[in-house]
Amino acid sequence: MSAKNPQLEEKLKNLPTEPGVYLYYNNQGKVIYVGKAKSLRSRVRNYFQDPRNLDPKTQRLVKHIANLHTILVDSEVEALILEANLIKEHKPRYNVVLKDDKSYPFIRITNEPFPQVFVTRTLVKDGSRYLGPYTEVKHLRHIMKTVRKIFPIRSCRFFLDDQVIAARKVRLCLDYHIKRCQGPCEALVSQAEYQDMINQVERFLKGKTRDLVKELEERMTRMAGEMNFEEAARIRDQIHLIEEFNFLPRKVVLGDLEDRDVFAIAREDDDACGVVFKIRDGKVVGRQHFYLSAVAENPDGEILETFLKQYYLKIDYLPRQILMSTELSSEHTLIEDWLSKEAGYKVELAVPQKGDKHKLVKLCTTNAKFLLDELMLQKFQRNDHIAFNVEDLQKHLTLEKPPIRIEGFDISNIQGTDAVASMVCFINGRARKSEYRIFKIRSKSTPDDFAMMHEAVFRRYKRRLEEGEPFPDLILIDGGKGQLGSAVQALAELGIENQPILGLAKRLEEVFVPGRQDPIIISKRASGLKLLQQVRDEAHRFALGHFRKQHKKSVLKSPLDDIEGIGPNRKTHLLKTFGSLKRIKEASLEDLTGKGKLPEKVARILMEALRE
Repeated sequence: MSAKNPQLEEKLKNLPTEPGVYLYYNNQGKVIYVGKAKSLRSRVRNYFQDPRNLDPKTQRLVKHIANLHTILVDSEVEALILEANLIKEHKPRYNVVLKDDKSYPFIRITNEPFPQVFVTRTLVKDGSRYLGPYTEVKHLRHIMKTVRKIFPIRSCRFFLDDQVIAARKVRLCLDYHIKRCQGPCEALVSQAEYQDMINQVERFLKGKTRDLVKELEERMTRMAGEMNFEEAARIRDQIHLIEEFNFLPRKVVLGDLEDRDVFAIAREDDDACGVVFKIRDGKVVGRQHFYLSAVAENPDGEILETFLKQYYLKIDYLPRQILMSTELSSEHTLIEDWLSKEAGYKVELAVPQKGDKHKLVKLCTTNAKFLLDELMLQKFQRNDHIAFNVEDLQKHLTLEKPPIRIEGFDISNIQGTDAVASMVCFINGRARKSEYRIFKIRSKSTPDDFAMMHEAVFRRYKRRLEEGEPFPDLILIDGGKGQLGSAVQALAELGIENQPILGLAKRLEEVFVPGRQDPIIISKRASGLKLLQQVRDEAHRFALGHFRKQHKKSVLKSPLDDIEGIGPNRKTHLLKTFGSLKRIKEASLEDLTGKGKLPEKVARILMEALRE
């Protein structure tokens, strides 16, 4: 075990074996990672064992750990909840986190005798109930407008209790006279009756409309039986509005009329999008989406795991089944136990493989991909945006600045013949085909890839020097130490120094850089390595395509092509008439001028050239 900081070493020796949460801090005292463990001692000490057993992301994390704190809890489930809360609070650099989740609005039902119902972005822990978060504000406005149309909830912001009502401090407003409020401010509705209506509002907002409509129908029948036709008509109108709202924007997807949440994720580079479909009474009643960051080196199951934990931290209603697009990494049972404990009944996590549930998960995944594409498009449209794979490559190669412009070289030939070198250009992680170049190799007609690479690099950057054009941020050579050495020598002959350059060997995807004996090994999953591979493969494709064209021309070339006076039409006619080059060579002057239809001067030149 190795930790250079003596204070950290001492803490590692005295770690407890109980379950809990650990927080890693950097030199500035900022939390950079939060984790949980069944046994803090064994889990935390694993980080400081042989670094070769750690993935690249964890290796980078360990290098920045300057201190750690631990928090003991009674169970692993409590550790899971605390971990999710601390990640939400600190947003550590090396954890997967939900982005901007504090800005999403909720519907608040206040904790008072005559509750208010309104939209808020501030959560106050005073016993109020919160529904949401709502990620689509336009849809939220439509919901609140519908709620106020169906239910006569008060719109004023006064605190109403028996004392305030008795003192008549608040008077009836226009809402009462247009039947949008029941007048609790003047005791025109009892507290029990008003609370009953608020419960109906909550069930409506949660999508539990099937039982609500059934209950209202029973009440309407009872009111009609008691000859209270005005109240029965009001309830009838309520039912019509609920059914109208319930029918238009919703789609029945499952016939068992159960409540479910459906989770799916889509990922690209360091970003991911998580989508939740809310299914109530078998109908999709809402869609929420959240963006997650720092996901580049995390498996899908771990990203979904984090999404679930962060999402259910502040959700007060849990369905009995949660459908997912992928299996969780390691905490399936633990999260089920936590959610079941919160709900008070068994909550099942499932990954459907076929049928209607599988189709629903696929639809949720499609939505996640669409929303993530929108996010990535917004990023690319920013002028200051640097692609994630470019930043990742800079980090792995420890370059002074991001390799925005990369130029890649490759050689293609057969035993030295028809050799060509290609140069491709990538700007901010994307191919710029207008700047591709091909070099026909002049110096060698024997197989010598090193000399050919030297020529291509020398010619490319000699011209850049002459024209005063800027150099790339990184040069990539397809090959190992030999090809890289030839390219470096070409740059040295031109007097070019401190130019970032590397060689990418295909067999083990090793990265060679000048002045370093051993190659740099970049994780196969790293987007920086994938960018290098993309540049290398594109250079190879471009070189091979031009080599094939060149070689085809060489193979199909005829001795007639170089003879003065013999153009394509005369060449075609001669071969058609005489059948082969050998018979043209054996033909007499009379045959060439007669059947061959050549002028005598051209026929003599042809005969002399073929003899030579």
